[in-house]
Formats: sequence, C-alpha cells, structure tokens
Amino acid sequence: MIAAGRSLFGEHGYAAVGTQAIVVAAGVTRGALYHQFDDKKGLFTAVYDQVEQDITTEVAERVGDLAVTDPLAALKAGVRVFLERVTDPAVHMISLVDAPSVLGWSEWRARGEEFGFALIEGILQAAIAVGQIDDQPVRPIAHVAIGALDESALYVAAADDKGTAAAEVLVVLDRVIDSFRR
Repeated sequence: MIAAGRSLFGEHGYAAVGTQAIVVAAGVTRGALYHQFDDKKGLFTAVYDQVEQDITTEVAERVGDLAVTDPLAALKAGVRVFLERVTDPAVHMISLVDAPSVLGWSEWRARGEEFGFALIEGILQAAIAVGQIDDQPVRPIAHVAIGALDESALYVAAADDKGTAAAEVLVVLDRVIDSFRR
C-alpha cells in the first residue's frame, strides 16, 4: 500500500488521489487499507516518512566517512544529494508541496527533525568536534541550514531551467556553509 500510495501521491498529489485508486493500485480491499492505516492521511504519513528516510539514508551513505574527517565538505556533498532527490517531481510533490499542508506545518517539521534535521545536527556537531566551526549551540545553525535547503529545493523545482537554478543555488548554499567556518 505504501508503494502504491507513493506512486499515486507523487504523480497526482494528495488531494487528487482517492482511497479507491489506492486500493486498486495496491491490489487490496478498502478494509485492508483501513486496517493498516486510520485513513488516507495515515497512509500519506507513512509514505512521507519513507521518502524522508530514503533521502536521509542516501545522503548518509553518500557522504560516508567524509562526515567524520571533513564534516563541512560532507554537508556540502549532502546538500547536493538532497537537491537531486527533492527536485524529483514525485519527491517534491510529497515532501515539499503536500506534506506541509496534509500533516500541518508543526507535524511536518517535527517529522522532518527525525530525518534530515538530525543528520545535519550530527554533521554540525562533528564539525565542532574537529574544529571546523566554533563551539556553539548547533540547533539554531541546523534550523538555518534546513530552511535554506527547503527554500532552495522549492526554488529549483519551480524553475524553468532546473539545471541552471540548481547550479546557482549550490553556489549560494556553499557560501552559507563556508560562513559556518571559524
């Protein structure tokens, strides 16, 4: 059901997808849907969580050991992976268009803190540990970074020339990350 929901929500958006379409695509009954999830929002929440987990896992795998040896370089690499993933039309629709409205802003942010936000906090803490940035509260920096990433992704996704927009945004994001240095 999650795979069917992910495909349908990603292609059509939450509002345009009915539970009948979901059960048909998943090959289950409506009863099975409501047995697993309280309602369509419950399924959407599971889909959103899976999308966020997939992105976080991919970022963590691709930055790997760099996060320990050069955390700010890892943060820059992670930003690139994040932008690649969230500018995919289906991921963009689920994570940045529908999730804030379906889940509500507070729940969307709270759930996001379990995934990418936690990864960014960890990388920033590693940057402090290796002396790349001054010892300071990490949470505010992580919030600034997440805000910049989300807005950058929205900008790139809405651009006519996504390649140019991404290149422009990456220059700006690199400067923001560089400004964290001692």
